[in-house]
Amino acid sequence: MLTRLATLTAGAAIVTLPALAQAAPSASGPSIMSQVLLFLPLILIFYFLLIRPQQQRAKKHKALIENIKKGDTIVTSGGIVGKVTKAGDEEVTVELAEGVRVQIIKQMVIDVRGKNQPVAAND
Repeated sequence: MLTRLATLTAGAAIVTLPALAQAAPSASGPSIMSQVLLFLPLILIFYFLLIRPQQQRAKKHKALIENIKKGDTIVTSGGIVGKVTKAGDEEVTVELAEGVRVQIIKQMVIDVRGKNQPVAAND
């Protein structure tokens, strides 16, 4: 009787296994369009929060350094404040104190205060 029960159980397992295999749903991933729609807002946020503001700052800085002229008071990225005595294409000569002149690369200028704007007092 035990052998007959084992045969019936084995036969039932053979019959049910193919039925379970057929009932499994097919695994299909999300479509390409849904993936693009998922990342598009992220790309737009990245562009408007990081890339575009940096481009605008670079454009303003370029205009700032192109308009440096003799007599302007400038501030460098190192914090040096001086008066422009000579402006070239790539460099400017800056007078820091009476008789003390240095050449500075224009890209290092972060602010131009103009002729009439005084240097802030260092209290």
